[in-house]
Amino acid sequence: MAASKLHLTFRKYHRWLGFFLAGIMGVYAVSGILLIFRPTDILKYDQVQVKQLEPGLNSKELLLALRTKGSKVVSETDSIITLNVGEYEKSSGTATVTRKEYPIVLSKMVKLHKATNNSPLFWLNISFGLGLLFFVISAFLMFLPKLPIYKNGLKIAGVGALVAVVVVIFGS
Repeated sequence: MAASKLHLTFRKYHRWLGFFLAGIMGVYAVSGILLIFRPTDILKYDQVQVKQLEPGLNSKELLLALRTKGSKVVSETDSIITLNVGEYEKSSGTATVTRKEYPIVLSKMVKLHKATNNSPLFWLNISFGLGLLFFVISAFLMFLPKLPIYKNGLKIAGVGALVAVVVVIFGS
C-alpha cells in the first residue's frame, strides 16, 4: 500500500506542476519558434535611429562608434559613408541607422532563450529546467514498475532520448 501512496503522490505533484509549467512552456515554445526565424525579417519592423557622432570619422572609426552588430561599410564618398544598415554624413556627424527589431513583447520572449547567468531570467530558466527534470523522473514514478505501461514507457523514452542524441550529433 505504501508504494501505491507514493505513486499517487507523484501523480498529484506531476499534475499540479504540469498545469503551472504549461504556461511557461507555451511562452518558451513561441520564443523558440521565433528564434528559428531569427535570420529572416518575419514579424520584424524597421526601427530608425539617428545618432549624433563626431564629424569627419573614417569608416573604421564609424564602425567603432556605432557598435552595431553586423554593420559593414558598403561605400564611401567625400561626404557620406554608406553602411548596410544606414548612412553617416561626415560633415554633420549624423548617423542614421535602420535595424529590424521585433515588437517589444516578442523581443522580450526571444531574450528568454538567450539568458545567461548575468540575466534575471537565469533563475526562470534554471527553475524551468529543474521542473522539466522533475517531470522526467516523476513520469516513471507514477506507475508500478511491473505494469506493462511502465515497461512500454521506458522503451518509448529510450527511443526519444536516442532520437534527441542522434539529432544533436548529426544535425549540427
